[in-house]
Amino acid sequence: MKLVLLHSPLVSAATWERLAPLLRARGHAVEAPDLQPLLMGGAPYYSCIAETIRSEDAIVVAHSGAGALVPLAEAARGAIFLDAILPHPGRSWFENAPPALAAHLIGLAKEGMLPPWHRWWSQDAVARMLGDVDAATRFAAMLKPLPLGYLTEKAPERTFAAPAAYLQLSAGYDGEAADAARRGWPVSRLALNHLAMLTHPELIADALEGLLAKF
Repeated sequence: MKLVLLHSPLVSAATWERLAPLLRARGHAVEAPDLQPLLMGGAPYYSCIAETIRSEDAIVVAHSGAGALVPLAEAARGAIFLDAILPHPGRSWFENAPPALAAHLIGLAKEGMLPPWHRWWSQDAVARMLGDVDAATRFAAMLKPLPLGYLTEKAPERTFAAPAAYLQLSAGYDGEAADAARRGWPVSRLALNHLAMLTHPELIADALEGLLAKF
């Protein structure tokens, strides 16, 4: 099956460095575009990303903030939201985020740029998530400052009509998983962590294939 893995624009394609090869070894045709460079060219961000997502006859797997990008994949057969936000057409990331988080990030911004994602949290937050200081250091090294404009740009007024499913990895996405269930989507839950693609890739691959069988 053809899979297009979309990492959150807030981090990097390093999200998939362990999962993508594993899925390819299981016989899937996998694309994992690097979205970070697209944010450095300035607005409009969503239309630039849309031109990069080659989703024809593919299942899109969107992690975290990439959930907002799924409607851009108009030719996709379906989508799996992996511990991800759900689309928010016509609204910005800030409008969709908890007000306290939005205020925190605005306070971090300097000259229109936010520090890399790992610096949004406490110093050891990513290490706790990954369970390994060295792994956290490698992941953080791939992250770059983020233009504040991406978080203030409104997502296009598009909806996603193809079948969808949800794979929850962490308690922070209880609301999104519950919303997916209310929409009638298949929902699977693993009690792991938000970056479990890096810590438990075999389990994630198994869970994804279980959901892929429902398409």
